[in-house]
Amino acid sequence: METTLHPLVLFLRDELSLSTDAIALALQQCDPTLSVLPMVLWQYGLITLHQLDQIFDWLEAYPG
Repeated sequence: METTLHPLVLFLRDELSLSTDAIALALQQCDPTLSVLPMVLWQYGLITLHQLDQIFDWLEAYPG
């Protein structure tokens, strides 16, 4: 199953230690490209502003 997860979801789970429930809740509000996932997580209070910055830094560095 892990091989089917989007790298951003894996980052959220493995590096930021977000729960699968928090990720699933945010994914329900996102488009299929996951382009708004970081903002949804922040708007719902599931991540801090610092974590939001970490996600944006990761997205900038992600080669895919």
